[in-house]
Amino acid sequence: MSKKVVVISSSPRKNGNSDMLAKEFAKGASDAGNDVKYIAVRDLDLQFCRGCLYCQSHEKCVISDSVNGLLNDVQNADVLVFATPVYYYSVSGQLKTFLDRLNPLFPRENKFKSVYLISACAEEEYSAFDGTIKAVEGWIDCFEGVSLADKILCPGVTDAGEIRGNKALEEAYAKGKNI
Repeated sequence: MSKKVVVISSSPRKNGNSDMLAKEFAKGASDAGNDVKYIAVRDLDLQFCRGCLYCQSHEKCVISDSVNGLLNDVQNADVLVFATPVYYYSVSGQLKTFLDRLNPLFPRENKFKSVYLISACAEEEYSAFDGTIKAVEGWIDCFEGVSLADKILCPGVTDAGEIRGNKALEEAYAKGKNI
């Protein structure tokens, strides 16, 4: 059965390492016959959450930027995929801002139950991902019945495109194909 998959890449660098992993996951999911939407946060008009909570009674954000146009796609996805580089041992600011702006989903009936985390970092130790995992799990914990289905983590890559030839790209494709 085909699934609706929304892949959100928060890399500020086009073809950065986490962006390349996200594209491989999306390609695998698409090759398996799933309906895949790829969103690059860097291409969005994205403003910071104002904390006004308008969204909790109106099911949309008061801010007129790119987010309101994406809410239905995210809400109706079977699978969400968040891709981020590790910055200061956590998610990128771009992903944090995007997650904050998904607050209008909180009162909605959301279809998504599975979330995947894709991340790359310069550090060699897997412990460098701990804060990133915690940040995404914090968002997931706000939604009943939603869980972190899997993680694709690639340490030891710094420069954009350095991940080429890394087995993590094959892992991303395979996990995308097998969702």
